[in-house]
Amino acid sequence: MKGYVSFGKNIDPAALKQMDDALSLPISVKGALMPDAHLGYGLPIGGVLATDNAVIPYAVGVDIACRMRISIVSTSVSEYQKNRGIYKIALEKETMFGVGKEFSKPKQHKVMDEDWSFCKQVKSLKDKAYKQLGTSGAGNHFAEFGTLTVTKEELGLKKGEYLAFLTHSGSRGTGADIAKYYSSLAKKMHNELPKSLHNLAWLGMDKEEGQEYFKAMELMGKYSSANHEIIHNSVLNYLGEEVLCFVENHHNFAFKEKIGNREYIVHRKGATPAQKGVLGVIPGSMASPGFIVRGKGNELSINSAAHGAGRKMSRKAAKKQLEFKDLNKLLKQKQVTLISAGLDEAPMAYKNIEEIMDQQKDLVEIIARFDPRLVKMAPAGRKKKNYF
Repeated sequence: MKGYVSFGKNIDPAALKQMDDALSLPISVKGALMPDAHLGYGLPIGGVLATDNAVIPYAVGVDIACRMRISIVSTSVSEYQKNRGIYKIALEKETMFGVGKEFSKPKQHKVMDEDWSFCKQVKSLKDKAYKQLGTSGAGNHFAEFGTLTVTKEELGLKKGEYLAFLTHSGSRGTGADIAKYYSSLAKKMHNELPKSLHNLAWLGMDKEEGQEYFKAMELMGKYSSANHEIIHNSVLNYLGEEVLCFVENHHNFAFKEKIGNREYIVHRKGATPAQKGVLGVIPGSMASPGFIVRGKGNELSINSAAHGAGRKMSRKAAKKQLEFKDLNKLLKQKQVTLISAGLDEAPMAYKNIEEIMDQQKDLVEIIARFDPRLVKMAPAGRKKKNYF
């Protein structure tokens, strides 16, 4: 069997089994498993897979083009602390979270002028995409203000402490519908696969279906980026903030990249692109730090890194075992104000992000550290779907 390198410690055996299954496919070339890895659909979260002339919808993920964006602003941290109330109002007024959430007066963005008519499936979703433009989903998606400590004089910033706005979300219901449609199509085209491999069914890039999915995925990349742009512009314009610089990246996507002298399709499902010199954002949890990083271009990881801390407890287990009183105690200790979130997103349900960063020293270099101070996520008690 083709091998892969795992960069984590104490990885769930079920996630390792999923990676073994992925490497057993005839189209697979090379794999890597990031230190935040855990069980997913088909490919584990934190799985990176290079394939030959084929794309696997569930190796991209249900939330196509799930993405990070951080904006560093000119307001000082001390000024923020004096006026925290207005920042809370801005998040509550200018953002929207939850499954199916949409604006009654849709936002405007040039992404809606892209070609949405190249196939029937994508065309049918344009209206939904328009109404949800600039919103965030449920699960682990968030918008938060915090303190950014810059430790290396890059990004055009001097070393020191800054106020920053960080968001995590993807392509909303439109991306989820595209993922499910094309994964179902791939399964029908590969009914020879055993049941254990159904979620790893692929579409050939030399076939109309594969080209169509890849084009839809790339459109979702633009759409996800537009969502973040709208959220940042809306919140920061409301506050009158000046943006000094920003960093953004996908972590659920497939890329055409060269390995050696040949081009392959590199799937990063819950993994951050980390080519040499490339900037990215790796978050922790609502009460643990995130990091701006610069990739080291490690070929063993297929130029990839973790996309976050990674879950150590399922959502179901977190809701059953954890209590809000313990969460509130931790948030108070960490000086974090939580506007809304479900107990399944409590920091105790996640691995230690600093241990994850230590396990990937050969993959990325830390440029700055982000510590959350004001956090908004989907409210508790609402029906959620797990988007990866």
